[in-house]
Amino acid sequence: MIYLMHIHILTLFPGMFLGPLDESIVGRVIERGLVNISIHNIRDYAADRHHVVDDYPYGGGAGMVLKPKPLFEAVETIEKGEGRELPVTLLTPQGRLFTQRVAHELAGRDGFILICGHYEGVDERVREHLATDEISIGDYILTGGELAAMVIVDSVVRLIPGVLGSEESWMDDTHSNGLLEYPQYTRPRVYRGWSVPEVLLSGNHAEIAKWRGEQSLLRTISRRPDLLERDR
Repeated sequence: MIYLMHIHILTLFPGMFLGPLDESIVGRVIERGLVNISIHNIRDYAADRHHVVDDYPYGGGAGMVLKPKPLFEAVETIEKGEGRELPVTLLTPQGRLFTQRVAHELAGRDGFILICGHYEGVDERVREHLATDEISIGDYILTGGELAAMVIVDSVVRLIPGVLGSEESWMDDTHSNGLLEYPQYTRPRVYRGWSVPEVLLSGNHAEIAKWRGEQSLLRTISRRPDLLERDR
C-alpha cells in the first residue's frame, strides 16, 4: 500500500499510543490507508540482554540520560527499511515551539521520525548528529515525549489532503490564519433566552464573512494579543 505519509515514533512506552491512535480522526486516517504510523520500542535496539537504554550522566547530577546507541541504531534501521533518509525530530522542552505553522510544515512531508525523550533527556550527541529538528509543545515539563508526539500527530494528519471533509474545515480553525477562531453557533436559535446573532441568520454571506473576521480579530486582541505581536 502507498501511503501519503509514514510517521515513525521512537518511544520507551509503546503502550501509551494504543488508544489515541485508534480513535477519532487519526484512527480513521490510518484505517483509510492515508497515513501509516509505526511505533518503535527504543529498548528493542539496546545491545545488552536487559535492554538498558539509559545511564548516569557524566559529571554527576540527578536522573538518568538516554544512551545514544539505541537511538542511532533505531533511526538507521528505520531509514534502511524506508530506503531513504528521513527528518528526525527530537521532542524536548528545549526545542522550537510547536505552532500551526510548524504543523503545516510537517504536513508537507511524506514521512518523518519523532523521538520521545525521557528521564533527564538524551545524550547530546543525539541532538548534534542525529536529530534534524527539535520541537517543544509548550513551556512546561512532561514526564516524556509521548504526549507531545500524540499532539503533533493529531495536529499534522488532519492537514493532509482528503482527511477532512472540506479544506475549509481547517482553514477557519484557530491559529490557521494567525488569529483565534470566530464564535460558532448551532440550533436551537434561542437557548435559555440567549439568541444567535442575527447576521448569521441573514443569509448574506458577505456580511457573515465580515462579522466573522471582525469577531476573530476582536477575540484575538482581547484573549491572545501576543499572537498579533508574533507576526510583526
